[in-house]
Amino acid sequence: MSEECTGSGSECDEAIKRLYYYLDGELTDARRLEISSHLDDCGHCLDAYDFEADLRKLIANKCKDVVPGGLKERIADAIRHDSID
Repeated sequence: MSEECTGSGSECDEAIKRLYYYLDGELTDARRLEISSHLDDCGHCLDAYDFEADLRKLIANKCKDVVPGGLKERIADAIRHDSID
């Protein structure tokens, strides 16, 4: 990993700007490869990536709602009833 990159410059700006799309898998293969290569060489951007990835995992684990029994069935029934009308 290169220590020269401090998070400044257009390459870092581009990587940080597209980080959310990268994490969501919403980029072309070519763009993913560009960002992946940049992350391999840039400690600053890799730290930002690690933070965002860890934050997403934490939120996903903490934000699991428990659906009360029977609610799914009532919703499905309501949807079926609406689609019949």
